[in-house]
Amino acid sequence: MTDTVLIVDDSLTVRMDLQEAFDAAGFGARACATLADARTALAEHPADVLVLDVLLPDGDGVQFLAELRGSDRGEESVVLMLSSEAEVKDRIRGLRTGADEYVGKPYDAHYVVARARELLRSRRSGSGAARPAILLIDDSTTYRETLRQMLESAGYEVRTAASGEEGLRAAANARPAAIVVDSVLPGVDGTTVIRRVRLDAALRGVPCVLLTGSEDREAELRALDAGADTFVRKEEDDEVILARLAAALRSAAQSAPEDTASLLGPKKILAVDDSATYLAELAATLREDGYDVVPARSGEEALDLLAVQPVDCILLDLLMPGIGGRETCQRIKAAPIVRDIPLIMLTALDDRGAMLDGLGAGADDYIQKSGEFEVLKARVRAQIRRKQFEDENRRIREELLHERLEATQARAARNLAETRALLVEELERKNRELEAFSYSVAHDLRGPLRSIDGFSHALLAQYADKLDAKGEDYLQRLRASARRMADLIDDLLELSRVSRTELRHHRVDLAAVARSVVDELRGREPQRDVEVSISGSMPVEGDVGLLKIVLENLIGNAWKFTGRRPHAKIECEPVDTPAGRAFVVRDNGAGFDMAYADKLFGVFQRLHGQQEFPGTGIGLATVQRIVERHGGRVWAQAQPGEGASFYFTL
Repeated sequence: MTDTVLIVDDSLTVRMDLQEAFDAAGFGARACATLADARTALAEHPADVLVLDVLLPDGDGVQFLAELRGSDRGEESVVLMLSSEAEVKDRIRGLRTGADEYVGKPYDAHYVVARARELLRSRRSGSGAARPAILLIDDSTTYRETLRQMLESAGYEVRTAASGEEGLRAAANARPAAIVVDSVLPGVDGTTVIRRVRLDAALRGVPCVLLTGSEDREAELRALDAGADTFVRKEEDDEVILARLAAALRSAAQSAPEDTASLLGPKKILAVDDSATYLAELAATLREDGYDVVPARSGEEALDLLAVQPVDCILLDLLMPGIGGRETCQRIKAAPIVRDIPLIMLTALDDRGAMLDGLGAGADDYIQKSGEFEVLKARVRAQIRRKQFEDENRRIREELLHERLEATQARAARNLAETRALLVEELERKNRELEAFSYSVAHDLRGPLRSIDGFSHALLAQYADKLDAKGEDYLQRLRASARRMADLIDDLLELSRVSRTELRHHRVDLAAVARSVVDELRGREPQRDVEVSISGSMPVEGDVGLLKIVLENLIGNAWKFTGRRPHAKIECEPVDTPAGRAFVVRDNGAGFDMAYADKLFGVFQRLHGQQEFPGTGIGLATVQRIVERHGGRVWAQAQPGEGASFYFTL
């Protein structure tokens, strides 16, 4: 059955905009301009969702909400207040009266629709009355409609999407019982859709059925390797498709808790600043990326609002009248219900002491105010991802402990024929534990490293007159070591990632990839005069993302080690070798002694001093892992002072 929405707003523009957005999302949308019309519409046909303006020509929307909640049917509807009355006191009034959500104008229509869908799903979870919802993703209108009718006849509720991107958004909003996706789609293909679902903590338990028209015998293995629960060829009859879907639903992993937020779903940001001008500019910029922004003018308002409305991230000005940013941060981090919300401290001060003060109060990140908001938006995205990852880590650790106990009890009863399967299961479990552990360690290490770097800089800035040259040198070395440690953590995680990433083979032109790498290097160092020669075309079969990492490391090394040449030269071309067709990246840089060539591709192995040429010693190890995963090998030839040539096959 189609969900219905009633939009009550005296602005024709708002009514038309939201009605179009809800219609496109599959709702049955109606709209009216007054409370009198709303009463009539609701008496005729109750709505699943009510989008209600606060200021209307014939009354107060909040008072109407109180009237609605007091009626027999009032508790059934999801109510979103929509108003230009964005003061925190107005927002709190609406939420305490019974609104499920309060969105300030200007708004993002996609956010309003997604939030309505999320609130409906949350309200209905556990009721058991609704039919299982299936998300069907296929770009063929004919096949999609045929399969939809077949599934609905079998008792399923069906939502459809015509592309992988549209399907991922629908999955985040609808949280379906299962996903049926075509393997071949424009843009994001079916296997990529499944991989992204498996990476999202809120969706990874949803069973996925991959459809294909291919007769390739390897297609099923690729589908299962991508994370699909089952695999169906399109020419199978209806009974087979329904049976496979039913089996996937029965054997599905336990779904994520209903309060687990999808990374693809709607996100709400609380922005706290006493400057109305900066607050408006910040809110407008964040809304461009689809965030709903709740503005607050003081720490007191922020604390009052957090008592009635959860948010996904907090942006908090350090210097404000009243209790101030530092004390507000301390109070938030001391409250169990909200202390895990990511909090980014903002300040106009270009002062390391202010940064340390903010981080010391418990902030998760710190950024200086400026007119450039790209860095701020990137930090917000990173903090939201970090929060979901940490929540998922805790849940995974509990599940792993439970699984380990069950496995221990069952292992004694298993016979010899099951031994091999149990080694594979244990290895996969250990790999998941290792992955979670590596990211946890990386996160836990970065905090102390930031403190070391920050306090060292503060000593240099504030106690320069008390330090002699040797003391200043010691602190500079300490900062350099902290930054090098951070680089090592990042590179080790990259090395781990390329070892696990599923290979996605496509036709790739290495020459085009090499040119894009060189363009990036020139952009970072426009003052460098480097003569670069790249072959016209170098077509291969491989994973374009991983092969770009290979060239980023090899060309990046050539760029670095020619840094002291007055006329640097780099070449990238295909060559014939005793090992067959290969590709070479050649430079006229520092070179190295071939007596130490066996150390080149080991982790942390470096042939040049850190002061001479900085680096972590992990890049070439990463290159070797990727090349070997493509069935090839990598080697080098060089002379000290005469440059180096790195060859690889695929």
